[in-house]
Amino acid sequence: MPRRQEVITRFAGQIRPSSHICKTCRLSIHQQRLASTATASAAHAGPIEPPPSGAALPSNTPSASLRPAYKVKASILLSRPPLITRDLTPFEKSYFLYQRRLNERLAMPFSRYFYYQKGTPGDVEWKRKIKERLTPARDIGVYNAYAKEGWNDEVLVGAKESEPEAQVDALLRDAEVEGLTGEEGQEVKKQEIEKPMPRITEADQVGDTKSLDRKLQRTLYLVVREGKEGKWWFPNDMLVGKESLHTAAERIIIQAGGMNMNTWVVGNIPLGHYVHNYGATTENQEKTEELRGEKFFFMKGRIMAGQANLADNKLGLTDFQWLAKDEIQKTLTPRDWNGVKNILSER
Repeated sequence: MPRRQEVITRFAGQIRPSSHICKTCRLSIHQQRLASTATASAAHAGPIEPPPSGAALPSNTPSASLRPAYKVKASILLSRPPLITRDLTPFEKSYFLYQRRLNERLAMPFSRYFYYQKGTPGDVEWKRKIKERLTPARDIGVYNAYAKEGWNDEVLVGAKESEPEAQVDALLRDAEVEGLTGEEGQEVKKQEIEKPMPRITEADQVGDTKSLDRKLQRTLYLVVREGKEGKWWFPNDMLVGKESLHTAAERIIIQAGGMNMNTWVVGNIPLGHYVHNYGATTENQEKTEELRGEKFFFMKGRIMAGQANLADNKLGLTDFQWLAKDEIQKTLTPRDWNGVKNILSER
């Protein structure tokens, strides 16, 4: 045994585990002690006999294991953003009406003769309207800011004055002209007032989920059915060659929904990803990889005009819908919904 190894072994035998020695040093001393013991045993042991000629040598190489693999797919979250503002809450309706009535109390009195010359048809019409509503404002109901009850400007529970529909009707009635005569004494016909479009469309009433003219307050997403009895999911496909996610998303839109859509893929970075694991794994032909599932990377897209058409799609799609987030939850499987619910917009 070499002199240096003998000194290390003797020193290691004298040191006992103590709290003053760190764990690393203690482990190093223990390994050196085992190495010294193995060297001494090999020196006293006899020569190793070779195995018989017919015996098989044991293999020290570990058994080859299959590498886990996933299909990488790009998916497009093609959406139509909200077209109108959301409905106000009852508190917001009451608050805005209170603010408008408060403004009537704090503003300067309306200068009647600055806008209407005395004795003109406009002055006559003004007298009629101010007698009905008691205030120059047209959408705050019957309220006089300078009367004894002017302080009582809060709306009561259940009052219709705070409803947007009632305010629109009041503005339309005020815009109508009644009882005016022309220069030759002829009666002036009422001018037709263009009414605003309703917030609930015909597609909402009939439940047409393929129309983009529905749920104008919400964000709608394009979901497609894969096969006749397949599940509902977002348009997706495998990456081709060195294709980027942005380029793949643009290709998927055309192959899935056709050319009759004016779309825009936002950015080059995906909104998120979702891993869909198979129930049973499969091996490839070379027996080197084990296919465990699919990885979807979702890209954000917007549709500005047009409509989807699956007549000539190349992805095997059979149906499509434009759905809001709560409707998507009822359409997807629970496992798929848990993977994408945090990516979708609430409105």
